[in-house]
Amino acid sequence: MAILEDAFKGNVATAVAIGIGAVVLRPILVPIARPLFKAVLKAGVVAYDQGRIAVAELGEGYGDLVAEARAEMSSANGGAEPARSAEPAARRAAAKASTSRGEDQNK
Repeated sequence: MAILEDAFKGNVATAVAIGIGAVVLRPILVPIARPLFKAVLKAGVVAYDQGRIAVAELGEGYGDLVAEARAEMSSANGGAEPARSAEPAARRAAAKASTSRGEDQNK
C-alpha cells in the first residue's frame, strides 16, 4: 500500500493516470477475476465442509472412547459407580468447619 500512497502524494498526473487506467482495465479484468474469485470461494466452502465433518468424526470417536472407558470401569466395580476419592469430602468438611467457626466469632 505504500507504493500507492507514494504515487498519490507527489504527482497529481500520476494519480489521474492510475484512475483512468483502472476504469479502462475494469471491463477486461472483471470477467477474468470473477471466475477466479468464485473458484477460491468454492474451495473455501469445500474446506469448511470437510473440516466440519472431520471435527464431527473426532467428537464421535471421543464419545465412543469415553463410553467404552465408563463401561470398563462399571464392569470392574461390579456395575457400581466409580469409587469417589475421600479428599473432596475432607475438603468440604474442613470448609464447613471453618465457616461455622467464622459464624461463632461473629456472634
